[in-house]
Amino acid sequence: MPSDAILTVKQPFVLSTIANGIATLTLNRPERFNPLSSEMIAAIHAELDAIAGNPSVRVVILAAEGKGFSAGHDLKEMRAHTGDKDWQRQLFDACGRMMIALTQIPQPVIARVQGIATAAGCQLVSMCDLAVAADTAKFALPGVNIGVFCSTPAVGVVRNVGRKHAMEMLLTGEPIDAATALSWGLVNRVVPISQLDAEIRRFTHIMLARSSAAIRFGKQSFYCQIDRPLSAAYDVASEAMACNLLLEDAAEGMDAFLQKRPANWRGK
Repeated sequence: MPSDAILTVKQPFVLSTIANGIATLTLNRPERFNPLSSEMIAAIHAELDAIAGNPSVRVVILAAEGKGFSAGHDLKEMRAHTGDKDWQRQLFDACGRMMIALTQIPQPVIARVQGIATAAGCQLVSMCDLAVAADTAKFALPGVNIGVFCSTPAVGVVRNVGRKHAMEMLLTGEPIDAATALSWGLVNRVVPISQLDAEIRRFTHIMLARSSAAIRFGKQSFYCQIDRPLSAAYDVASEAMACNLLLEDAAEGMDAFLQKRPANWRGK
């Protein structure tokens, strides 16, 4: 498919559009603030798997329809299965696999947060590589308010904001505004909603101008080393650097820098 072609796939839960090397996945249950039901989770994961194997996709944007980004798990669905531990465990396992897939696909993923992101919706933001939020967005881990501690959302959030901030969100259930989310490290940028897409385009344009092979290697090694002990992390990173330097793009990039010319990336 040519790089400037537009492919749109619409289904009940996720709207998928691919154009100019950018895949946009849009959560499509706006009337309920895009809950992460079992069907929504499966739909997101299926789209991520398809994107991972598509070399024409260089960057992924995760967006949402309506006023909210995602209110988290579907409480009506969860309540209908109260007492069924096997069903509940399958739901959280499937959600965890989908969240991990965000870190495992080779393309960078940017969360476009236009409204509230709570519980597993906040987790979804935390698991993306980058996040850009509107200045009116809010974030919360409010499970404690209804007697369900946000244990699985905490896994992603605490890897962004640190223990004390994560525990504040978990123990109080109170929302934080976008400015606080920025200062705590949950998001990368906060802008007026009218500038949200422009700020995301700024990131995508930068990444599209870089070597896709280097980004692919870099993302994989980053998540492989991040939670390891220091010595093991350096082992992973050193191996990744050594392999990266075997790529055609590494030689081309260094030659271009030394020769003071633009690089001609090959993606290999």
